[in-house]
Amino acid sequence: MGEVPEESPCFDLGSSRRVSEVRGMAMTAMGSTLAARVEGVVKRYGSGPAAVTALDGVSIEIPAGSFTAVMGPSGSGKSTLLHCMAGLDKPDSGRVWVGGEEITSMPDRALTRLRRDRVGFVFQAFNLLPVLSAAGNITLPADIAGRGLDRDWLASVVETVGLADRLSHRPSELSGGQQQRVAIARALVSRPAIVFADEPTGNLDSRAGAEVLDLLCRSVAEFGQTVVMVTHDPVAASYSQRVVFLADGQVVGVLEQPTPDAVLDRMRALGEPRPATPPVRPAARGSAATPAAGTTGDVE
Repeated sequence: MGEVPEESPCFDLGSSRRVSEVRGMAMTAMGSTLAARVEGVVKRYGSGPAAVTALDGVSIEIPAGSFTAVMGPSGSGKSTLLHCMAGLDKPDSGRVWVGGEEITSMPDRALTRLRRDRVGFVFQAFNLLPVLSAAGNITLPADIAGRGLDRDWLASVVETVGLADRLSHRPSELSGGQQQRVAIARALVSRPAIVFADEPTGNLDSRAGAEVLDLLCRSVAEFGQTVVMVTHDPVAASYSQRVVFLADGQVVGVLEQPTPDAVLDRMRALGEPRPATPPVRPAARGSAATPAAGTTGDVE
């Protein structure tokens, strides 16, 4: 693997500030306020001898205004944890809070309202409405809620994810990578209190992926949003402030101020093989990342 910086590109708001200083400021600003919390969460699928325990007593706290990555080997429970935290799935036991509200036994209508008003989602399935244009899909949650949008922020999001010339196109007229960008923009434009992202750069080339990660960083550092991101990519994880590692449905470690090499070491210790090609080198704000070998563009 090529040389990678010892410091993450995230939260570097100017050449005169070191990333570690900005991180420290962000952590201080968080205080003790929590954006989300799970306590003793258990989730099983199936029954009898064939039952699979996806989460086995997981407890985790997500400070407000933080960027947390969740990693682990395949089948470790990463996406299940994300779904339970976001109120998309209910645990078999344990408790889940979003902000100060416990959602574990919240009525469906109240839970739907909470997800609409306070939570943003970016998942591997784009979940776009085929009859709407890209612009219509991006503004859909705000339109449903009857909320106005900050047009400057909307323009910044659209520009960052590279959709300015595709806003009138419907999903069927967009590549897979472009559809993912629409989904990311949709999750961010209303500035929700917390954004849950499942492999948000999985269908993007290295340059677009770096820009999206930079946007997530900016939403945390500049606007006080909270991001929880599931990823398998050590470089994507290095944009976060901390990485929570899962294995066999349990939290097995936390890494503060992660670097790609440190994340790779932790993943190898959990039995994850080293990638065959070097990861993308993190880029400073405003510049493109150095592509890994064989990366040519959007993954369709």
